[in-house]
Amino acid sequence: MIGITSYGGYIPKLRVDRMMMFQAAAWFAPAVIAVAQGERSLCNWDEDALSMSVEAARDCLAGMDKSTLDALYLCSTTLPYADRQNSGIVKTALNLKDDVVTADMTASQKAGTTGLITALDAVAGGKKNIMVVASDKRESKAMYFYEMWFGDGAAALSVGSENVIAEFKGSYSVSHDFAEHYRGAGAKFDYMWEERWAKDEGYTKFIPQAVNGLFKKLGITMDDVDKFAFPCFFAREHKSIAKGLGAEGDKLVGNMHAACGETGAAHPFVMLISALEKAKPGDRILVCGFGQGCDALYFQVTDEITKLAPRKSISGCLADKRKMPNYNKYLKFRELMDVEMGIRAEAGGQSAVSALWRNRKMITGLVGNKCAKCGTPQWPPMDICVNPDCGDMGPKEDYEFSDKSGTVLTWTADMLAVSWEPPCCYGIIDLDGGGRMVVDFTDCEQKDLAIGKEVRMTFRHRWFDKDRGYHGYSWKAVPVKEETKEGGK
Repeated sequence: MIGITSYGGYIPKLRVDRMMMFQAAAWFAPAVIAVAQGERSLCNWDEDALSMSVEAARDCLAGMDKSTLDALYLCSTTLPYADRQNSGIVKTALNLKDDVVTADMTASQKAGTTGLITALDAVAGGKKNIMVVASDKRESKAMYFYEMWFGDGAAALSVGSENVIAEFKGSYSVSHDFAEHYRGAGAKFDYMWEERWAKDEGYTKFIPQAVNGLFKKLGITMDDVDKFAFPCFFAREHKSIAKGLGAEGDKLVGNMHAACGETGAAHPFVMLISALEKAKPGDRILVCGFGQGCDALYFQVTDEITKLAPRKSISGCLADKRKMPNYNKYLKFRELMDVEMGIRAEAGGQSAVSALWRNRKMITGLVGNKCAKCGTPQWPPMDICVNPDCGDMGPKEDYEFSDKSGTVLTWTADMLAVSWEPPCCYGIIDLDGGGRMVVDFTDCEQKDLAIGKEVRMTFRHRWFDKDRGYHGYSWKAVPVKEETKEGGK
């Protein structure tokens, strides 16, 4: 038996109320009120497709032994690097073993489902465990329908042949060079063709083609499906396509427009996971990915799903949210408005990739070390034990800090430091089990910080060197709310 062995999700904490967006845009584009319901998810200023991928993968690893992973596939249309393996950065941030296969899959909104099929085929061919992560942070010009349709998010699925929670029954794919939108190399925004073209010639034809092809291949009908998940911007067409295929009522997984918007290559996974969170053994799930064709995959949930370790998942992320207060702040976070950052923001210089290579585990993986004699952990890693009662200079063991919670020891709110969301908040935290470090705080306001406050670590985009096209990443701390410590199954 092969199939899904674990899942994880990440929806950014920030939410933008679409009616607030409409009120700002109504003078220019009154027609957008047609899709101004609910809210969309929004990356914080220090998040992107890669950082969200790390968070979704960490959620997927809950209860798993990550040393068993043989491969990591990263699927996205908005990765930061065109010629540097983005999945290699994710691998380093997760501190995976070196002998894993890493691959980037891109250039289509169905990259996630295509990556999942590729992973399942690899497992069938002898690989043991593969993680597939899908993530997107798509950009849209201001005051436009797609600004409301889009949402930011990531999701991860691990596949293997042991402890399978959803058995893979089969897939069917169709591929077409159909451009309802496209984005040229170096462009920031997609070029969108008329919506009717996407609806009438894309969604309404390719999804039924793939689904009917799968039904014929497996000898099943929609009566053999308990949950049907597929992405489609257009609410009416979403229901119409499903109805035409025989899926109505609770059988259809909603397109999640009101909850977070469509998360690009991640969205089929987001919808699938939202179904798995509520699934019971025996449930049969059909999921599709759309983009220059369509992938259709069929799964049946097993008894193993009842043994899955707790995780935050998609439902937990949707519950843990913070409102974007105004449209101007949204514009700045999406770099759609140029503001004066002051001369302090001009400081910079070339990133030393050689130094990053030598310190990759410490910086990207947040790996310190632990004294072999007294057991004291420390970051950054050092040859001399920091314990004043020890001071041993002997060998040290690697010690991961990224999965450790901590508490705030001191904190500062600095109005003079450069920040996209002033004040810049930073301080010192004590990690559970030992270790102390200086960190930036993110996904919070000044009122959320206090001495003794619990925090967790999160992987974030830290800076962008525009002259050289270099993206830098690091770990930050997020205050934990009591009511959102756990979510999902």
